[in-house]
Amino acid sequence: MKYMLLIYAAESCWTEDERKACMIESMRICDELEKQGKWVASSPLHSVTTATSVRVRDDKKQIMDGPFAETTEQLGGYYIIDVDNLDEAIEIAARLPPAKKGTVEIRPLFPLPELPEPSRSGSC
Repeated sequence: MKYMLLIYAAESCWTEDERKACMIESMRICDELEKQGKWVASSPLHSVTTATSVRVRDDKKQIMDGPFAETTEQLGGYYIIDVDNLDEAIEIAARLPPAKKGTVEIRPLFPLPELPEPSRSGSC
């Protein structure tokens, strides 16, 4: 089963050294998961200051700078993993460095069997 692990934290909670250490450890975990055939894709996101949100209401496009919602924690990255069950996804999420400063939300991906499987390229 494929799960998306959504990484949330306050952008200001990381020093540059902590952010670098987080990236190195995260890449190590990605490499480990890839060797086990469990890693699909992952990537950090740019700051929320670069976000653009789009809505369509009454057939009119509304474009706003910034994220959709004002929160204390921002979406900072994601992982897509392919594991046997939610318990395994929880174990992986708990190992990720951002879990120590923020929140890792786990969501199962909705299977679309009629669509072709995407290529296994991604970045960590």
